[in-house]
Amino acid sequence: MRTPQQPITVASGPRDQIHGVAKGQTIVHGVDFSGADSSGAAKIRIAERELSARSAVYVRGRIDRNGLRNAILESSVDGRSHMWRIDAPCGLPMECFATERPAGMDTGPLTWHTVAQWVAGFDSAREWRGAMRELSRREPRRHCDRVLRAPLAPMNLRIFKQTFTVIKEILLPLSAQGIAIDPVSMPTDGTTPSVRVCEGCPASVLHHFGWPSKGYKGVGEPPRVLREELVRLLRQAGLEIPSPIAVEAIHDVEGDLLDALILTTAPMGVAIPSDLVGAAAIEAWIY
Repeated sequence: MRTPQQPITVASGPRDQIHGVAKGQTIVHGVDFSGADSSGAAKIRIAERELSARSAVYVRGRIDRNGLRNAILESSVDGRSHMWRIDAPCGLPMECFATERPAGMDTGPLTWHTVAQWVAGFDSAREWRGAMRELSRREPRRHCDRVLRAPLAPMNLRIFKQTFTVIKEILLPLSAQGIAIDPVSMPTDGTTPSVRVCEGCPASVLHHFGWPSKGYKGVGEPPRVLREELVRLLRQAGLEIPSPIAVEAIHDVEGDLLDALILTTAPMGVAIPSDLVGAAAIEAWIY
């Protein structure tokens, strides 16, 4: 399922210390993704920490999609393990292609790469969504959306730009560079990759913990109070969130920083059911 590995070019070499994390340790990166029309729009938020019982959270300045892709590539040579957990649908429902293949899609076995390469053939997210609507006016959910209670289907009007851009501009190019996309494009030789990119969903994480999953985005007192409560719960769960980051997250009415912080929690550990492994290899899975 993995394309031949291509040389990886990075701007900087390995660093001895990243946020004080020693080599050999694992860093989890929570990525609040943006599907804005211009890749030059620096709207992506990244929070990161060592994946241990208790560790300090660090936050990068806003970056664009090119910056995210380069950051992931650079992490492959620093001697640490990295998990990049991106808040965007990383695959499409198999149901959309069950009865017929759309024009331009490879007619061979249906794989994640087959679907991703078809998506990448469109010039814009709206053009791609139009083609999806020709296949079905419905917005079917993936198996992982149902199991892990994701709020929206990948083609939903609110997130279709994220789905399109993360597949075309982030995942497919990274896979071509030999970066593992879990579980849809993994090494075939059984080795454990030092860098894994996967899908995360803040709402699914909040459901998993039994915390409020709605109402924390927006202006006004009720959403702000709920953001403050979620920051408190994250700290209670083991995230050491410095006060300036906590204050920024509480006052961020769009909830971007809070979503990134939520995705630095430990992966939910919901194993892919044996009867859904084949589907997850095409549709992706939420971690």
